[in-house]
Amino acid sequence: MRRKSLLAGALAFAIAATGVGMNIQSANAATTITIWHNLGTTQNAEAVKALTSAYTKANPSVTFKLVDQPGDNYFALLQSAAISKKGPDLALMWTGLFALQYKSYLQNLKGKVSDAALAREGSLSWSSPNFDAKNGPYVMPLDRQFYIGFYNKAAFKKAGVATVPATWNELYAACGKLKSAGYTPLVYGNGGQSLGALYYPWYDASYIAIGQSSVSGLRDLYSGKNQWDSKANLDSYGKYAALKSKGCTNTDVLTKTNNVEDFIGGKAAMIIDGTWDTQKFTDAMKTNVAAFVPPFSDKPIKGVVEFAGQGLAMTNYSKNQAAASKFLEFMTTDEAAKILDGVGLIPNISGSKTTNPVNQQMLDFAAKQSFVRYPMLDNVLQGDVVDAGNKIIPAILGGKTKAADGLKQMAQVWKALPAAKRGASYN
Repeated sequence: MRRKSLLAGALAFAIAATGVGMNIQSANAATTITIWHNLGTTQNAEAVKALTSAYTKANPSVTFKLVDQPGDNYFALLQSAAISKKGPDLALMWTGLFALQYKSYLQNLKGKVSDAALAREGSLSWSSPNFDAKNGPYVMPLDRQFYIGFYNKAAFKKAGVATVPATWNELYAACGKLKSAGYTPLVYGNGGQSLGALYYPWYDASYIAIGQSSVSGLRDLYSGKNQWDSKANLDSYGKYAALKSKGCTNTDVLTKTNNVEDFIGGKAAMIIDGTWDTQKFTDAMKTNVAAFVPPFSDKPIKGVVEFAGQGLAMTNYSKNQAAASKFLEFMTTDEAAKILDGVGLIPNISGSKTTNPVNQQMLDFAAKQSFVRYPMLDNVLQGDVVDAGNKIIPAILGGKTKAADGLKQMAQVWKALPAAKRGASYN
């Protein structure tokens, strides 16, 4: 055991280094904080492990039990656990309407985490009632995330694709060259952030929406001002379905599970993914990988999905709220930011930096190229619509459902929602 004087000195150093006290628990108050997540083997899972390990190292009386739940029924498991009040102390939670949808068993963090700590974080509005940070957030973000495309520079060069495609037609043309050069132009599958049996369609759907509207226009899909089976959506999703029919994708978009490995291994030239896999790509591909904005529009898109898309939420039935709150406060420190950057993520803490060059490239889209920042579309749509889209949109790309039929189904799901969830205000 360390001598008490040495421990006190180490703690004083930690407090000075981070600028926020870590509130060491009494040696007689041993606590185990249970965290549920559905992160699988992503960088975000590594981040949670690293953050909890660092906290326990400085707070020996606090340990963590990390429970990796299946992605496809994660939220159902959380709801069931909330009924019996036998769920976790902290749960991985997506921001936006996901958090507000489940707020009946979540603890608002205002008053639980200090105002100074909350002020260090960005994007707190997206998990606060009415999307107003003054009302207090339900989620402490883990990192700043992007839905984004990645491409293999060597594949582009070999195929003679001189510039990154910026429109549908440019993408189709690039696909033809890449396929002729022996590559799968754009690979799909449920690898990476595996959230079910099918590939997760909202990375793509976000950019289809961006190609049509302003940030405020995303609300039109929520309110119904822009119906899912509108002429604009029929046109956009028809062109989306053409990605497969024109040979831009792998033939098994609905069943493939090793799409990430195909991209890393040089079999595929492009993949639509997110920042949770950036480090995996740069570790394997070094400087041969770069980011691009998915060009799902007739005109070049000047928007990018940049968002604190997920974090940890505290359950309102947790018996360890005091200890859990202190860990959430630790997540706002400079030490936590360094840990997040070290596993290849972009810290959400205001003023923090990223050392991964591809992550920095993403940040520069808005910071230096004047791209407009958009939220993740699935985080600002009704849960029933998102659930339906998880099946319908992949079926459109996979050729199992015609775009018109699939979008009609989406419109029917929206029309079946309670009136209170189809208005101009987010609920």
